[in-house]
Amino acid sequence: MVSLAAAAALVATPALAQDAAAPAAAAPPPAPKLIVFISVDQFSADLFAEYRSRWSGGFARLQQGAVFPSGYQSHAATETCPGHSTLLTGDHPSRTGIIANDWVDFRTPREDKTVYCSEDESVPGSTSTAYTVSDKHLKVPTLGERMKAWNPQTRVVSVAGKDRAAVMMGGHKVDELWWWNGKAYVSYAGRAEPRAVTRANAAVAQRIATAQPALEVPDFCKPHDRAIPIGAGKTVGAGRFAREAGDATRYRASPEFDGATLALAAALIQDMKLGQGNAPDIISVGASATDYVGHTYGTEGLEMCLQLASLDRDLGDFFDVLDATGVDYVVGLSADHGGHDLPERNREDAAPTAQRMDPALRIKAVNDVVTAKLGLTGDVLRGGPMGDVWIDPALPKPQHDRVMTEAIRIIAAHPQVQAVFTAAQVAATPQPHSPPETWTLLERARESYDPERSGDFMIALKPRVTPIPDPTRGSTATHGSYWDYDRRVPMLFWRKGITGFEQPLSVETVDIAPTLAGVIGMPLKPGEVDGRCLDIVAGPASSCPAR
Repeated sequence: MVSLAAAAALVATPALAQDAAAPAAAAPPPAPKLIVFISVDQFSADLFAEYRSRWSGGFARLQQGAVFPSGYQSHAATETCPGHSTLLTGDHPSRTGIIANDWVDFRTPREDKTVYCSEDESVPGSTSTAYTVSDKHLKVPTLGERMKAWNPQTRVVSVAGKDRAAVMMGGHKVDELWWWNGKAYVSYAGRAEPRAVTRANAAVAQRIATAQPALEVPDFCKPHDRAIPIGAGKTVGAGRFAREAGDATRYRASPEFDGATLALAAALIQDMKLGQGNAPDIISVGASATDYVGHTYGTEGLEMCLQLASLDRDLGDFFDVLDATGVDYVVGLSADHGGHDLPERNREDAAPTAQRMDPALRIKAVNDVVTAKLGLTGDVLRGGPMGDVWIDPALPKPQHDRVMTEAIRIIAAHPQVQAVFTAAQVAATPQPHSPPETWTLLERARESYDPERSGDFMIALKPRVTPIPDPTRGSTATHGSYWDYDRRVPMLFWRKGITGFEQPLSVETVDIAPTLAGVIGMPLKPGEVDGRCLDIVAGPASSCPAR
């Protein structure tokens, strides 16, 4: 497979300078000129712990900095859009307004009544799957927006494998924002395409058009090479990412995808000369392939081992490109959520309670039972079996209340359900301020709750229940639960010259934005964001503002 260094050569411009001299260690170094933040989609704390001793590239470099192995996406809705909305805003979803990847709005004229988190549903003819990408649903500013307000010369760039990752990290005021749409890296309508993007798209098109052989297997990955039957004659766990020419779907769920996204980010840094102006710049990079690999093959097979080994190399190549610019930069890396392996492999590997969800818990199935009993018609209940459920507001209040009572009775009685909370219960719960691992399920739901968008009630499945009844028709594994395997993610910070340390106690992803604001000396008012600044300088000096 082509490394990121080779991919970057196709899209990048020549390096500009040599390594900057290391800052003095006696005091906090001067503010860096460039913030580089990387989100690795579905990069759980469990995966970090499992593989961290195996890495020798970019992940190894990051472990020389400030390491927080127990970061928390503290809220209940551990999905891509809510998670990314926390990373560079400093706020929980209860404040960002991004309660899920999708939510239901019965007022929309669409048949499915579904709104996608990063779309403008008012665009005529759009649907929840054929949508116009927009930042309109994000209710708070990102770190980049705050930097622009602090110094208008700041440039904000966001690049990702998913539109929702690029939008939620970039925010409302971006200089460049690009995401992969399944065929090419694209942006908002009317934006000029930089040469770096044109080169990247040509390189990726050529790459997809070329068949790819199976990857070589490192020794440390060989124990993961075990085929797991999932039904209908299908297996996962022993894949090596061989791909036929033209197969863009397999390209997306492979290490090739992150290599291309990082190469594009490197090219934009070089072409735009980020970090070489009068104000600090910021670029966010959404590496999405780990999530696609996790959904397609699970988290504990050969596929995930090969994905993370490749990403380690690609990150190392990416940092080498940054080093060659001579720019003083700081890196942060974390994830939007964790992930849970497929139950078939879990049961083979000493987790016998792992199971797939009973199809009777699908909200459509519950809706049909409820409407039949109450003499109603149509889909008065909408939502998912893990998270929010909405009741048609057009129902008269007595009918609405009977629907909710009956639906909750059915769902709560199911042996795979841990808890069901009404919106009133969640809204009445004080926002928690204790360490995130101590939060009750209700407190986790509170930090995912928005009164304008959340459902009438919320469902928490029991631990190790995968809400995919049939793994042969799409994803085999997923995330999105209230449980820590989906909430815990690593948080890593690196800058040339700082003394590294590791803090095993819990922190939150909402702490990332105020931490990076502290590094560049940008003030935030108390209470302006939910998170707090983490001092990433070991010893008595501090990277956080004095209190």
